[in-house]
Amino acid sequence: MKSTEIEGEFLNVEQVRSSLARRLGMDIIGLVPSDRNVDGMVEMMLDATQNSQRLLTKKRLFNWHAALFPTGRSGMYPIAVGAWRSGIMQVVSGGFGREKVHFQAPDAVLLNQEMEVFIDWFNTKQNLDPVLKAGIAHL
Repeated sequence: MKSTEIEGEFLNVEQVRSSLARRLGMDIIGLVPSDRNVDGMVEMMLDATQNSQRLLTKKRLFNWHAALFPTGRSGMYPIAVGAWRSGIMQVVSGGFGREKVHFQAPDAVLLNQEMEVFIDWFNTKQNLDPVLKAGIAHL
């Protein structure tokens, strides 16, 4: 729940519980139906946690992305699911015409190479506390 809230997504707690219970094979009376966004988040989180010893791969990241965006849209906007972005990505704030750019991501043409370097680093065994490694990966 907190992972999605960081991104401004607020999932229904009962739907998350129901989706988790179904995927874990728990037969619980009173489960509520869950929508595809909740199911996608649950699937991605279960794969990340239950299969944490598996190597991180481009395909695995793209599968997570497809689970998070099952319709190929983010709200009203179509997105390339299971692919690196092709355009500019910026973190901005402010009203229309008064936007302030806080961060601009590396050019899209560099993504495949940069992600290969990151995935290799992530998959390499290191003498590094897992919490620190997760923090560095997030950054």
